[in-house]
Amino acid sequence: MKARFSYVGIRVKDLDQSVDFYTRLLGMTMKRRAKIKETKGEIAELVSDDERFTLELNCYEKNSPYNTEYAAGEGLDHLAFDVEDLDKAVEEMRSAGHPPTLEIRTERSRWAYVEDPNGIWIELQ
Repeated sequence: MKARFSYVGIRVKDLDQSVDFYTRLLGMTMKRRAKIKETKGEIAELVSDDERFTLELNCYEKNSPYNTEYAAGEGLDHLAFDVEDLDKAVEEMRSAGHPPTLEIRTERSRWAYVEDPNGIWIELQ
């Protein structure tokens, strides 16, 4: 499977505070903000000034299974990779011993997560 690194997603405690920090202090620009009902969360996609890097901020509602205890330094949520064929990529990962941890389908898109050997979630989209 060929994959292209797409973006980094980090989990934050307060989405508004985090958006303010990354936009006002670091000069990033808001690309998109959306609620993801399937995860009971909200995302903010920010891009660097040259648009070469995307940072996705993830914040989950209290009743989301992804709203776990937050410890400073453990905010990495996932690394995302674009693949040509999601079904094929998922099958390759499964065959290699990395079955999907989670698959999500919304009205507009679909993605799957697998865990790397260290337990870090890798999003295939």
